[in-house]
Amino acid sequence: FMSTGVKAVAFAAFVRVFLSTFEPLRGNWGDVIWILAAATMIVGTVAGVTQSRVKRMLAYSRIGHGGYLLVALVSGNDYGKGAVLFYLLTYAITNIGAFGVIALLDNADRPNDQVKDYAGLWQAHPVLAALMTIFLLSLGGFPPMAGFIAKWYVFNAAVRAGYTGLAIIGVLTSVVSVFFYLRIVVMMYMTPAEAPVQVPAIPKFAAAALVVSAVLIFYLG
Repeated sequence: FMSTGVKAVAFAAFVRVFLSTFEPLRGNWGDVIWILAAATMIVGTVAGVTQSRVKRMLAYSRIGHGGYLLVALVSGNDYGKGAVLFYLLTYAITNIGAFGVIALLDNADRPNDQVKDYAGLWQAHPVLAALMTIFLLSLGGFPPMAGFIAKWYVFNAAVRAGYTGLAIIGVLTSVVSVFFYLRIVVMMYMTPAEAPVQVPAIPKFAAAALVVSAVLIFYLG
């Protein structure tokens, strides 16, 4: 909730203030938001690549996603306004799913917070591994999932507004971010576990929430 709800509220306030009240002053704040968007995408991506803990990696990736939202905001056209809303929706659903899997695997005896802790999850719980793969690929922007459409929407808005350079930075950082998402996928499917993976019983409500999130990712895509 903290990773999705707070960001949605913050960017709702950004849109209301900058694209309505401060719209006549775009010449004064447009360049500042451009710099913030570029810096946020770069810093979030570079910091995320260096992380070995899954929660910290996703936390830094959230910084990068904030940069993509700023790209849509600085575009300011109808595509940009729509891109902010669509990106927030898809990001919220995807992040809830990813952190849902992390929460289910987390326990007092074994936090399962290191990337290496996901080794062999495919053998221990193939459904959970498949769902986590969907969420990670959507965060990375793989088609035909909602994450790909959301990023395409954002970059298209930037190009239409004349911010081609910013769109290029966004595409490049998005490509780099794929590395740390796929790193977990490789661990789950291609790396044998050093010790048997202990997967706790999954409550029916939690399982239903994860499945619904995965279905919505494809539906929105």
